[in-house]
Amino acid sequence: MAAVHAHRHVVVIGGGIVGLATARELATVRGFDVTVLEKESRWATHQTGHNSGVVHAGLYYRPGSLKARMAVAGNASMVEYARESGVPLSVCGKLVVATSEDELPQLHKLAANAEANGVPAVLVDPVRAKEIEPNVACVAALYVQSTAITDYRAVCGAMVEDLDGTGADLRTDTRVRGIRPVDGGVEVETDTGVVHADALVNCAGLHSDRIAHLTGLRPPVRIVPFRGEYYELAPGRRDLVRGLIYPVPDPRFPFLGVHLTRMVDGSVHAGPNAVLALRREGYRWRDFSPRDVADSLRFPGTWRLGRECWRPGLDEVRRSLSRKRFAESLARLVPAITEADIVPAGAGVRAQALTPQGRLVDDFLIEEVPRQVHVLNAVSPAATSSLEIARHVADRLAEVID
Repeated sequence: MAAVHAHRHVVVIGGGIVGLATARELATVRGFDVTVLEKESRWATHQTGHNSGVVHAGLYYRPGSLKARMAVAGNASMVEYARESGVPLSVCGKLVVATSEDELPQLHKLAANAEANGVPAVLVDPVRAKEIEPNVACVAALYVQSTAITDYRAVCGAMVEDLDGTGADLRTDTRVRGIRPVDGGVEVETDTGVVHADALVNCAGLHSDRIAHLTGLRPPVRIVPFRGEYYELAPGRRDLVRGLIYPVPDPRFPFLGVHLTRMVDGSVHAGPNAVLALRREGYRWRDFSPRDVADSLRFPGTWRLGRECWRPGLDEVRRSLSRKRFAESLARLVPAITEADIVPAGAGVRAQALTPQGRLVDDFLIEEVPRQVHVLNAVSPAATSSLEIARHVADRLAEVID
């Protein structure tokens, strides 16, 4: 039975899926009074509201890592939660396709990794791949049965309903301006007043490092924003894709490559690519923040990453600027796709944590100090894993609140 903390009050900063899931766990399972602070006028505005809706299976992540454990467990818990909450969901599976012989070693490594993580996946030949996706081209593929698609905004709506039922204090349009540790708790200064709480959880995503700085912490990482741009197949061409089709990822780069995803509404999204954003919430090339760019350029890790990854990074920029190149990337997976078949469909920004050494943090990063837990890196598969991250954060908070 979960411990009940009578009248203990926790403030959660950030109203994306990780913040809402954490608040829900604290309120409905652990018995805390909860206040959630979100600077935007609605929930799930940024990373959560701009992702591709995939409930990941967990095949990509290093065995034993938080991502591996939480993605596999999160695939099950998110599918169950979506079904219980009446949120649109399709367990459609996906194909990871090798389009040339030189990609086969990496595909076999992925298959071994999936097995190590306990992910149901099977290597298939081109004939079987075409039975699953009739328009795909490959020399071999990995068929991952447990991958699903959902609507994470709708999941967040269900979480808000759960929180409403507990009497939680849910505040949108509330920006955090300052945080002060005080005897027995924390004071959070917002533009609508001061919130007093026994403890704080930072789930601020694109601003998580800045929130940590406000508490006096010096986090070991900096958030560097990467924009992922999407196209979608024109309505008359949606029948080219039944489910999800992914390339074999480039091991030099922490992103999964441009892929095809049938969404719960029947549309087929293509993307995302990955380019350095010029603003933390920069969804277009013209979105520019002098502060955010200066933060990125002053950080030594940015330059070290650039030296290491300039070639794949340049390919991403070229693809960003050319619909033709974007279509060519998709045509490697589904040769029938042409430039005329894709239309722009918005973008998302990934809050990627970067070390001073230029290493992209490849696992979830969660740190705590007395009465505070800070989620400092929660990129994909964080939405898939959000219910598991929430349990983990609640466990960590229980250790530091007294």
